[in-house]
Amino acid sequence: MKDDNSMKDELDELAENVTLIMEGEDAKIYSEEVIVEFRDPSNIGRMADADGQGVADGLCKDTMEMYVKVRDGVITECTFFTDGCGATIACGSRLTRFVKELRTEDAMQVRPQDLVSMLNGLPPDHEHCAALAIIALRNALRNCEARRSAGALEVRR
Repeated sequence: MKDDNSMKDELDELAENVTLIMEGEDAKIYSEEVIVEFRDPSNIGRMADADGQGVADGLCKDTMEMYVKVRDGVITECTFFTDGCGATIACGSRLTRFVKELRTEDAMQVRPQDLVSMLNGLPPDHEHCAALAIIALRNALRNCEARRSAGALEVRR
């Protein structure tokens, strides 16, 4: 009969082998940029004091929430939250980093294809993840503008 330590060692080895197999499969499907963004995403989390927030629901049942802070028409902070897959996480992460310090009107012009290019491609069945992130960002920026127009936010300088 094996002792607890040898069983633990076998389980650790099995887990390591499964991880290596999964990493190998991911590398066949996703670009290195997608894998890096998924494994170490930036700007994850809801923002309680956001100037604007937006949500987008994907056809795949993923949801993306995007939050922005804007000062003098420039995005100073952008975060996201999602219940989506690795590609959705990668899209949210890369987009939030890209739009920081962009003028809001320039951020509104970013297209899903631009985000796919920034990630060095996505599998065709995951390209909708880029659209999900873009829609959530645009909704957050529209919400920010609507709140400012309604006087709900002071203009930050």
